[in-house]
Amino acid sequence: MASTASASSSLRIGIFDDGMVLYGEPDRVFPQLANTGARLVRVNLWWSGPGIRVATRRPQRPADPTDPAYNWDTYDRTVRFAIVNGMQPVFSILGTPAWANAAKGWNVAPTNARDLRLFAAAAQRRYGGAFVNADGVTLPRVSLWMAWNEPNNPVFLKPQFRRTGTTWTIQSGRDYAKICNAIVQGIKSVQRTSKVACGGTAPRGNNNPNSSRPSVSPLPFARAMKAGGAAGFDAYAHHPYSSAPSETPTTKPAGVRGQPPTAVTLGNFDTLVTELNRLYRKRVRMWITEYGYQTNPPDRIAGVTMSKQAAYLTQAVSYARRHPQIDLFLWFLLRDEDRVDGWQSGLTTVAGARKPSFNAFRRAALG
Repeated sequence: MASTASASSSLRIGIFDDGMVLYGEPDRVFPQLANTGARLVRVNLWWSGPGIRVATRRPQRPADPTDPAYNWDTYDRTVRFAIVNGMQPVFSILGTPAWANAAKGWNVAPTNARDLRLFAAAAQRRYGGAFVNADGVTLPRVSLWMAWNEPNNPVFLKPQFRRTGTTWTIQSGRDYAKICNAIVQGIKSVQRTSKVACGGTAPRGNNNPNSSRPSVSPLPFARAMKAGGAAGFDAYAHHPYSSAPSETPTTKPAGVRGQPPTAVTLGNFDTLVTELNRLYRKRVRMWITEYGYQTNPPDRIAGVTMSKQAAYLTQAVSYARRHPQIDLFLWFLLRDEDRVDGWQSGLTTVAGARKPSFNAFRRAALG
């Protein structure tokens, strides 16, 4: 546990819930978010992919946000509603268009990182605080950015491994280094003072290139990312979810067959911090850009009681507030997802009833 003597005095707290923010009714959603006390709202800004993509086709002037290939309408609305309701957006840029990687899929890195760098520049130019859109509205500034999401997870980036002869290398880390650098360079070419976080890593990985779903655990991924040349980012983001509902925020993950644990949860968060400090030879700033506990009801398998969810939320925020290198903490979901296979870590139920965690979050955010 981090010492309180050197704790971060300005932890910024918010929520990540794209289902509500991008697809809900903004007149209702944003006041609900504001009522939680959240000061940040994370949003996936889809270059392309399964979300609301900006690049509808290949732009002729990729660094120009007014290029007709771009459709920013949903994100313009999101930024404006966030600011009016007292919250700062955190934009996560992700998703490769088909034209940028020979149609290999949105979760494969672009062939030429320059394409991503120019898109990031266009995004920051549009949300630089002085851009006037087609409706004559000056759009607010976005100063907090993330590069991709969970790149050590094959859902978001593949391939995870590549074989050369008899040797497997962590390809996702090296590909991600180029993604990280492209987004950092694109954002900062327009606004030097904007903050960009790289990483955004999932808490677990099997480190098995021969498995049916290869993935990479956080520490070897961070090493591969550094070996790939990732540099210039302002913070490293991580999602330190617990491995099971039986684990509290302070529970250290267990290893397998006597081996050290490979997962990085909140219970052993400093293993990642220490490794990043070593790799980059400085005290790396940390963002927790997803965290949460599901509740039972409705999730009878992965959920904890509603009272435990509230208690664990309080413990997690307290840990983050005391940690000398954590600057940002985002809870995953305002409202439970209504899909059976979705997440039920919301501060409210699907019907909108407040769980005890709602008030716990509000106390933490405003405290």
